[in-house]
Amino acid sequence: MSEKNKLDAVSESKLERWRPYIRQCLDREPRGLRSIVAWDDQGRPRVIQVALVVDGKPFPTVFWLIDPALCLAIDRLEAAGCIASLQQRVNDSAELRAEMRIDHEKHQAVRAATMTLTEREFLESSGMIEAFTTRGIGGIQGVDRIRCLHTWYAAHCVQSNVVGNMVDELLYEGPSTLISDAQS
Repeated sequence: MSEKNKLDAVSESKLERWRPYIRQCLDREPRGLRSIVAWDDQGRPRVIQVALVVDGKPFPTVFWLIDPALCLAIDRLEAAGCIASLQQRVNDSAELRAEMRIDHEKHQAVRAATMTLTEREFLESSGMIEAFTTRGIGGIQGVDRIRCLHTWYAAHCVQSNVVGNMVDELLYEGPSTLISDAQS
């Protein structure tokens, strides 16, 4: 039997019950699936947690957003240029940059808490442990850079973060002002 995950959110039987839904959302078999860690308003999985080593390869993205409606909405935000607009807000604000650093540190702590002894040993022996202990949300190196809204939002659904809060604002208000800013 495999090591138990320290952030176990659901029983194995419940996880197996939701596996077909997760497979449908991902359009493939979930690799390294450990748990369901966030749910939508209808009681369906919104975010899954995956192993830190999958098929013998490091996998620093702990949480995956699988909610189809949210994924589509965030796809549209990204396509509209919202990453650049949000990044500009971060670049212009020492406060936002400081909050992002704190969010990365909190995420590093969550990642460390979910790391099994077997994963730690593998990452240490292969010289990759530093990437897991020093990189932030989604494995990002630059603590004040936004690369992917999906990874930030997945982490936000588990533990609130500043980029997730900004995405919430966009989803609530609509991206129209940022779209016009990005196009000018």
